[in-house]
Amino acid sequence: MTGSAPASPSGQARRRCFKVDLHTHILPRHLPNLSRYERYGYGDFIHMQYDSTCCKTDMYKGQHFFRRVEDTCFDSDARLRDCMDAGVDLQVLSTVPVMFSYWAKPDDALDLCQLLNNDLHQTVKARPDRYVGLGTVPLQAPDLAIAELRRCVKELGFAGVQIGTNVNGLNLGDPSLFPFFQEVANLSACVFVHPWDMAGESSMQKYWLPWLVGMPAESSRAICSMVFGGVFERIPGLRVAFAHGGGSFPGTIGRIEHAFHVRPDLCAVDTHVSPRSQLGRFWVDSLVHDPSQLQAVVDLFGEDKVALGTDYPFPLGEARPGHLIESQQHWTSERKARLLYQNALEFLGLPPTYFDTRVRHTLNPY
Repeated sequence: MTGSAPASPSGQARRRCFKVDLHTHILPRHLPNLSRYERYGYGDFIHMQYDSTCCKTDMYKGQHFFRRVEDTCFDSDARLRDCMDAGVDLQVLSTVPVMFSYWAKPDDALDLCQLLNNDLHQTVKARPDRYVGLGTVPLQAPDLAIAELRRCVKELGFAGVQIGTNVNGLNLGDPSLFPFFQEVANLSACVFVHPWDMAGESSMQKYWLPWLVGMPAESSRAICSMVFGGVFERIPGLRVAFAHGGGSFPGTIGRIEHAFHVRPDLCAVDTHVSPRSQLGRFWVDSLVHDPSQLQAVVDLFGEDKVALGTDYPFPLGEARPGHLIESQQHWTSERKARLLYQNALEFLGLPPTYFDTRVRHTLNPY
C-alpha cells in the first residue's frame, strides 16, 4: 500500500496521503429538551435553541448559555463538504464532552447515552465509508456502562467509546472502573479519553483558562491515574488514546518519572512499572498546534502511537486537518503516513488494508 488517496472519478490519482481524523465531535440534529422542566426534571442538562435557518444553534446548560455551534456539529452533509475540502477520508465521530453527564442519575444518564448512540448509529449507517462511531456510556455506573458498551460494539457497530478524564472526581485508575476497561479489551474495542469536568474550573473562568490550563491538566491526570493504577499493565491488550497530545503529560514526564522513583510509597503503591516503561502502551492525538511540540510528542510516545486529531468542528481545533503533520519537512513520507492514518486504523482495530479493500472499491468519493 502506497498511502495515496483513491482515484478521483476522472481516474486521476489524488497525490496525497489518506487522512483519518481520530478526534471529531457531533451532536444530534434534533435533541430533545433535557432541561430540568422537561425530560428528566432536574439538573443542568443540555438543550438547544436553533435559529430560524437551522444553520447554527445555541447550547444551554440548564438555563445558562454554554456555546454556539455551527451546522457542521449536527449536519452530516455539512461535515462531508468539509471533509472534501480538507481531504479527510474518514472521521471518527464522538459526542461533545458536555454531554457525558456523569453527575446525573445513572438511569437518566443511560437514557441520554442511548439517545446519543442511536442517533450516531444512524449517521454512521448512512455513510459507513466516511464515518466511524465512538459511543457514550454512563461511567458513573460501571455495570450500566458495560452493558451500553456491549450494545455500542455488538449491535451498533461502533469501534469503541469516548469517556471523560474523571468520573465525578473519580480517577480512571480507580479499581471500580477496572471491569469496564477489561470488557473494552474483551470486545477488542477502543477508548478515546477526552478532558472534561476540569479540576479548579470554577476559580479560573477568565481568559478561557478551563480550556487552556484545565484540559491539558485533566489529560495528564487521566494518563497518570491509569499508569500509576496499573491499568495498562493488568490489561495489556487495552487500546486507549488521549486527546490533545496527552495534554501536559509530555511536558511533565520527567517530574512524573522522578516522583515514581523518589516517592514509591506514594506513586508506586499499585504498580512497580515506571511511567516511562509504560510509554508505547497507549496512543495520543496530534492536536498540539506547534511543530516543536508535535516533534516532542512523537519522540516521547513513538511515531506509531500518535494519530491525527483535529477537534473538528470547534475553534480550538486544527483548521486544516493534518497540516501540522504534513508541514514537518524533515519527516519521511512513511512517518507522515503513520500519523495521518495508519496509527488511527490500528487504534480503531481496522486492518492496515482498510482503504484498499473498502475505499478503493466501494467508496463513492464525496
